[in-house]
Formats: sequence, C-alpha cells, structure tokens
Amino acid sequence: MNSSIPVRVILPRSWATKKKSTFPVLYMLHGGNDDYTSWTRETDVEALAENSDVLIVMPDGGKFGYYSDWHVGASRWETFHTTELVQLMEKEFRASPSSRAIVGLSMGGLGALNYTAHHRGMFRYVAAMSSYVDLNDPAVRLVLALGSQRDGIDLKQVWGDPNENADIWQAHNPSAMPRAFRGTTVHISCGNGTPGPLDQGHPLDVIVVGALAEAALPNSVKKFAASLRSAGVRTTTHLYGPGTHSWPYWQRELHAIWPTVMKSLK
Repeated sequence: MNSSIPVRVILPRSWATKKKSTFPVLYMLHGGNDDYTSWTRETDVEALAENSDVLIVMPDGGKFGYYSDWHVGASRWETFHTTELVQLMEKEFRASPSSRAIVGLSMGGLGALNYTAHHRGMFRYVAAMSSYVDLNDPAVRLVLALGSQRDGIDLKQVWGDPNENADIWQAHNPSAMPRAFRGTTVHISCGNGTPGPLDQGHPLDVIVVGALAEAALPNSVKKFAASLRSAGVRTTTHLYGPGTHSWPYWQRELHAIWPTVMKSLK
C-alpha cells in the first residue's frame, strides 16, 4: 500500500499467559465510508470476545477500497489483507496459520466473500451481512453506480470497464464462482429494505438511504445461496424481512452468528 494502514486487534484472554501458544483468528471487515474502528464503535464485539480465546483482527480497508487490488493505481487492498497482514499476525501476534474465519458487512461482506473465493482453504467460515453478492444483478449495478458517483469513486479504476474488463468484474463477483467456496461454511444475511423495529428513532433521511441500499439485496442473495448449495457448499442464510442497511441489524446478526463463528474456529 506504500503507507501505514491502521489495524485494530482484540487479544485473546490468555494471550499474555500462554506465551508459546497460537490462537485462532477472526478477521472483521468494515463497510464503505467507514474505517477500522467501526466494529468496536458500533457493536459490543469487545464484550462478546471477553470469553473467547480468539484473536480478532479489524483492518482498515479504505473508505471506498472495495477490498480489491485496483485495476488502476497503487491500491492493493487484497494483497495487503490476505498476504502481508496475515503474515504479520502470525509473526507478531501468534495467529494460527490454519484456523481462520472472516466476517464483513456491506462492502466488507463483498470483500470477505471474494477473499474466501480467491484464497481457497484460508478461511473455515465466512459471513457476509447486507452485502452485494452478484455484480451482474441490474439492481446491484444501479446501486453501485449511484453510490460510487455519490462517493466520487470511478469503478473503472477499481475493476476496469465492466464490458472491456468483464473478466476482472467476474473475478470479483461471488455469484460467478460458487464452487470456489467449497470447504468453507458460508453465511449470508440481509433485510428487505422495509424499515423495521430497529429503525425507530433514526432520522428519516438515514432510514430512506438504508432502505434503498438494502432493498437491492434479497433476490441476489437467494439466488447466490441456491447456487452455493447446488455446488455442495455448506450454506446458511438469514433473510430477516423488515430491516435497512444499518448497524442495529448488523449488531443483532453478529450476536446470532457468534456461537457458530467461535465453534468453527475450534
């Protein structure tokens, strides 16, 4: 990356006393327009982790880094996260070289799925919350285009032209490579965009934006889950109906999957 990238780490409870032990690792990827502090800022992951002997690693992924080695420019987020960071965690923090899981939300969920598909065998478990899983879906393309325009990001710099560089787009499209997830348990979840009980008290403009972002997801998530199962991939889903693209739902989902994540790392 040619720069220093911040990473937040929660140490296992016995990290200081078991000085020669290695520890399972949970990587947690943040969403767009956010940073590495988001999981500890918006959820109680620190409290959840208190009774675990798991190393939790929350790297920065850039506000709009898309967890990719960019087609144009020097940004190489995937190489940093899946090579340099992994090596650093193993060398300096005694991370296990064989027991890893990864969880992401929104942009981070897309990153978690792509990292899993591109590096088969690296992760035992992957969870994607409210994430785009099919870059070919017209609704997803529209939301990506509107979002990138709003954020001042040219997706052609990230993955190239969607027509001329279709191979790059498909290489970052989880739905185009269901067989690559074999050997990993996959969990995907989302709401349907209808404001739900956890949206009460939020500003109307925040609810509207979150509703539009989430409404584009359920159809592609259902199709992706079906293709994963057809490919023999262990897959679970949580399509929870009312719910927007917002933290209260991701906090709830984190609690729901936490026991399974911890079990996968044993």
